[in-house]
Amino acid sequence: MKILFQKLTLKNYKSHRDLVVEFGDLTRITGDNAKGKSSIPEAVSWTLYGTDTFGSKIDPTPIGYDFDEVKAELLLSVDDKQILLGRGIAKGKVQYWINEVPSKATEFDQLVQSLFDKDLFLSLFNPSYFPSLHWETQRKLILQYVTAPANREVFAQLPAAQADKLAELLKKHSLADLEKIHRDNKNKQDKQYIAAQSRTKTLLEQLERLPQEDIDIEATKAESTKLYEKIKEIEKMTGSADENNRKINTLQARIKSLLEQRDRMKAQFAALKDEPIKDTCRTCGQVLQGDAKANAEADKQKRIDQFKADYDKTVLERKELEAQLATLEYIDVSEQLENIRELERKRDALEDAIYRLKNVQGLQEEIEKAKADEAATLASRNESVFILDAIKAFLAKEAELQAAKVQDLFTTLSIRLFKQNKTDGELKPDFEIEMDGKPYRKLSLSESIRAGLELRDVLSQQSGIVAPCFVDNAESITRFTQPNGQLIMCRVVAGQDLKIEMEDEAE
Repeated sequence: MKILFQKLTLKNYKSHRDLVVEFGDLTRITGDNAKGKSSIPEAVSWTLYGTDTFGSKIDPTPIGYDFDEVKAELLLSVDDKQILLGRGIAKGKVQYWINEVPSKATEFDQLVQSLFDKDLFLSLFNPSYFPSLHWETQRKLILQYVTAPANREVFAQLPAAQADKLAELLKKHSLADLEKIHRDNKNKQDKQYIAAQSRTKTLLEQLERLPQEDIDIEATKAESTKLYEKIKEIEKMTGSADENNRKINTLQARIKSLLEQRDRMKAQFAALKDEPIKDTCRTCGQVLQGDAKANAEADKQKRIDQFKADYDKTVLERKELEAQLATLEYIDVSEQLENIRELERKRDALEDAIYRLKNVQGLQEEIEKAKADEAATLASRNESVFILDAIKAFLAKEAELQAAKVQDLFTTLSIRLFKQNKTDGELKPDFEIEMDGKPYRKLSLSESIRAGLELRDVLSQQSGIVAPCFVDNAESITRFTQPNGQLIMCRVVAGQDLKIEMEDEAE
């Protein structure tokens, strides 16, 4: 894109009541201080953006004389297409014109924005504008026209192990995501590794406190099994003896009960036998007469006969039980029970030894697992550390290659795109312009003008936009490289009124 200024018309703009500026390939604006030289390039930026050449809002209304309106019109061509843009102030209200047609602010701003980016245009127009921007904006403007190094270019500069690892991982995740994933994993594994070490140490201390059993566990188990089988054999024998002895005890208890029952029955029979026959009914109390008395006697005899039958039955049962008891003999198993207790004591000792040994073995297994977990945690941490180091190396090399690409654009200036953190050594985005080892902020006026011109020419070449450039305080520099595009030079000449001269290349 080629932008040319053709004519600027000012009416009541600051000190200019009526001024028409014709622009050529070179336009010289000279005069003493306060003659309105800087107002001319400023009127260009005010027409386009309502700002001065540094992008700050301004009020161009004059002071010291009456006026009806302020107006500035800029006739320019963009790739040979003419556009007349105007901005004015009347009765405190801003007005806009596009090709002499009144326009709304939004329509005007959209047109200007569609022609060229504000920061880029002002950087091309005013060489001092770019250095006045925030470093992040400066960096963005420079880098948007510089192709970042391809991954393969960076990998070629890295150790093979780092390059191979990152090349594989970048198939799935971006570099930024990888950094987040492995930064998080490293922090997590750092904590887990400390916990894993503590776990292993605790288990080892527990193992040291346990008695160390020097036994053959399989032989000990076999011996315990033998003792168990012996115990079961004795218990089987004592079990039958217990049944015999329980039967004897049961018979003895029943016989005793029957004897006690016999004695009670003897006492009851004597009372029944001596029971008198009353002459009154036992039930209703009436005097017994005739057969009633005989019936009472028969009833008594019946009860005596039944009692004898019950008595004989009890005696018979006792004798049968005594006969059974006579056939049984009490078996003494106290010796066998003592043997069982002794065998159980021996077996308990063996089982305790087996239990303790199993505890030791279980703890040893836990220790091995804890050590494996510790090793796995450390391996995961170290893997993330390796990847983070590889990312750091990648970014450093990428920054180096990118800086080299940017630096190749300049002849006298040095551009710093990154700075290194003092704490962790990591590279962080930055932007610093230097000339002859001095940062831009420390350059003299003439040096800063030359630096600005080189910067704007690089932006012009990279963006493909050729725009007019104005140099203020041109008297401060005696030599500089001619910028591409139209050149507007403002120079102080003591005692001289405002003078504007225009030259074309043909002349």
